[in-house]
Order: sequence, then C-alpha cells, then structure tokens
Amino acid sequence: MAYASLATGVLLAAGFGSRFDPRGLHNKLLAHLPDGTPVAHEAAHRLLRVVTRVLAVVRPGSDALARVLNDAGCDVVFTAAAERGMGASLAAGIAASDDAEGWIVALADMPRIAIPTIEAVARALDGGAPLVAPFYQGQRGHPVGFGAAHREALLALDGDTGAKALLTTQALTRLDVDDPGILRDVDTLEDLRRM
Repeated sequence: MAYASLATGVLLAAGFGSRFDPRGLHNKLLAHLPDGTPVAHEAAHRLLRVVTRVLAVVRPGSDALARVLNDAGCDVVFTAAAERGMGASLAAGIAASDDAEGWIVALADMPRIAIPTIEAVARALDGGAPLVAPFYQGQRGHPVGFGAAHREALLALDGDTGAKALLTTQALTRLDVDDPGILRDVDTLEDLRRM
C-alpha cells in the first residue's frame, strides 16, 4: 500500500446490470477482464491499495459476487434497499460505517481507475477537503471522497440519483487527472471487450 487513507471505502456493487445482460443471467461484475480477473475484484483491489477497509454493498441473493468481494478483501454489506437504486445502496454503506472519518465511494463496474487517482482523492479528503472528485477532460468521474460532515446527507439518500445533488450544490474540490479510467465503466459486453 503506497498511501494508507483514514477514509473507509464504499464499493457500490448492488446494481442489476440490465444493459450488460437484459435477461439477468450473467452478472457483469463477475465477468472476466482480459487477464481473467472478475470486474468487481479488480475494482475492489484498486480501492484496497489506498484504504484499509472497504465495504462492498450488494443486493441479497448475490452470493457468488459476495464471495469474490470477500476474497478481494472487502467486508460485504447486503441490503434489500438496493432495489430502490444507487442512492439507497450508498446510504446502506454509510450506515454500516458509523466510525468512518470519511468515505471514498467507488463503483464496482469501474475496474480501470488508476491507483494514483484514488490516492489523490484520499489525500485531499484526509487533508480536510469535505468533498472531492476527479475530473478527466472536464468530466467528473469516480471515486468521490466525502468528509464526515456529509454523513447525514448521505444517510438520507434514496432512489437512483446517488449523491449527484450533493456534488452539484456543495463546494467541491476538483482534481484534474490524466486518467480516462475514472469515466470508463462496464455497462455492455462491448465495454468489457474494450477494457
């Protein structure tokens, strides 16, 4: 570990991935990258290189995914609220980490975020920035850092909008990075092939 952040990682892994497999037979987070690593495992591994604790939020019934995330080193949080969307999943991750000094929130379908980017977000958050996000060519990406001051707002999230309202209404520390991985997720089989 190059830098050990004080923050807790929250890895959101409770989506349905319907664009990847409309029939719902194959979980995109268990799909293999070209080197054979499952997508979610790689996303978790990169986050764990910077933070010592990662809570992976999954929906009930995702036992195979939970095993992969446990094997990667995450603590798994099951939440039935995941059916209501990303906001509800994020709130569940925050609720499961009362003692956190801050959170670095990443998405399990984004396995190509550079570790130095995660470290830059962590350093800014640990340095006192209450809200931090990386930008690549003018576009905001992930992971996003939230200071403890945002705890109540994060706990109140619901639905599928996630924390977008916080990111657009609160003072945001912007980190410009040369990392297209902050924008690249696996939504389709073609996305997976391009990884």
